[in-house]
Amino acid sequence: MTVRNALVGAVAALTAVSLTACGSGDGPTATDGKIKVVASTNVWGSVVKAVGGDAVEVTSIINDPSGDPHSYESKPSDVAAVRDAKLVIFNGGGYDNFFATLLGPETEQAKKIETFPLSGKASGHDAHGDEPSGTPGTEPSGAASTKPSPEPADEHEHEANEHVWYDLDTVRKVADQAAADLAAIAPDKKAAFEANAAEFGQKLEELHTRLDGVGKGKKVLETEPVAHYLLDAADVEDVTPESFSDAVEAETDIPAAALAEVTGLVEQKQVTAVVNNTQTENPAVRGLVEKARQTGVQVVEVTETLPEGATGYLEWMTKQVEALEKALRG
Repeated sequence: MTVRNALVGAVAALTAVSLTACGSGDGPTATDGKIKVVASTNVWGSVVKAVGGDAVEVTSIINDPSGDPHSYESKPSDVAAVRDAKLVIFNGGGYDNFFATLLGPETEQAKKIETFPLSGKASGHDAHGDEPSGTPGTEPSGAASTKPSPEPADEHEHEANEHVWYDLDTVRKVADQAAADLAAIAPDKKAAFEANAAEFGQKLEELHTRLDGVGKGKKVLETEPVAHYLLDAADVEDVTPESFSDAVEAETDIPAAALAEVTGLVEQKQVTAVVNNTQTENPAVRGLVEKARQTGVQVVEVTETLPEGATGYLEWMTKQVEALEKALRG
């Protein structure tokens, strides 16, 4: 994810406790008996909301399409929100390291879900010598750890892509873990949590089935490797030059050779679609997307967080799956 123009500063000025995912109410200090949950972003907050339903009060610290977990700096209000939480959920894998500053002795009793390790895709992700995620001697919830991975935010392993909310199997694991953790907090609601997670998981499976093999034999470009796992599910070939992706993620100038290569692939219609992260601000990327539209190459728009107006994870992801499926089927 790249830094998002001047809007990021505006997001940082907001009070996190007012950024409540899915319209979930008064925030973690409410006294309505609901389970207080704090998520690093509204993506994971919406997954817990789908499982917990009316029994949870979910606050997402980053709840704005212009927010960037890589550059976000936590504030005292965030610390207060997490301190009152019974369950916290974050991505890990170097994506939302700001969350590490929020976890301390006062949060030791809270259930914790770190989704990147839970995905099973972390192997090799600490290739730069970083220590593995988690804290020795702790017993985290499921595969979750008590602290996010200390990996630097600007390190990205394409083989172990940290954008695991685009991996539908991982999201199902997270939903199941949320059901288990919420049931441990409120045993009387266990059946409801498990039923919600099962229904959620079934809908994820339906999305997975729609994508299965739909892109076989076809090629796409990604402006940034955000929807990497959706492309894997579709069995489509991503032919984006690594130097192009690396430059976009690092917010550096795209090498002329890489830009010429992707432009040529679009102009010659050697790719079926360009998958564009609309939350990335980059003139070269905008030019490539415009070139694709001019030449009749499909443009599939994706985002890293739930856009404004989205009611939840399933609605958001369904729209993106439908757009990708349509583009690949032609």
